[in-house]
Amino acid sequence: MNRLENLLEQSMARHSHLCPRQVLGVRMALAGAELLGFNLPRKDKSMIIITETDGCFLDGLEVATGLTPGHRTLRIVDYGKIAATFVDVKSGQAIRMTPRSDVRQQAYRFAPGETRHYFAQLQGYQVMPANILFSAAWVTLSPSADVIMSRPGVRTVCSACGEEIINEREVILDDKVFCQSCCGSGYYVRQTDLSAVPLREILITAD
Repeated sequence: MNRLENLLEQSMARHSHLCPRQVLGVRMALAGAELLGFNLPRKDKSMIIITETDGCFLDGLEVATGLTPGHRTLRIVDYGKIAATFVDVKSGQAIRMTPRSDVRQQAYRFAPGETRHYFAQLQGYQVMPANILFSAAWVTLSPSADVIMSRPGVRTVCSACGEEIINEREVILDDKVFCQSCCGSGYYVRQTDLSAVPLREILITAD
């Protein structure tokens, strides 16, 4: 079993099946790391990946690189795109990769006799040359890698909701500290404060 097959087996084990986006994730991870000069898998924080979607594609990236959300080295900025930016934390160099716009059509060339589009992609993506499979461009991060990674132990408190903010994600308005939700850029709008609602105690017992 070659390296790609081994990584695809690991990714498939998470889903009980293998899909084209897992293949894209694994192959993009291998290509992106090679372009930056990194060996895989990584056990340090010298490289981070910012992915623009979640799901199967993310699992492919994680399996191939060893980077994880828990180590803050695999990050999601949900733009709804099969794309990822590979970052050399020390140098600040970053390269963004995405499948080429005609990749689904090109897949048929590399899956002879396969007429079903899903299986043509599943087979073709595994063997297509990287320059036919992906497009890549050097990019400048905004904010920088240092800001994205922040510093350990930095924390403050939102002046509106009183919740703690870590990793320097606070917003300063009129010299006051706010979390992103309280300043209007969060993903939720607060409705009911559950601290005023009596919650039934839930007991968990072993069988």
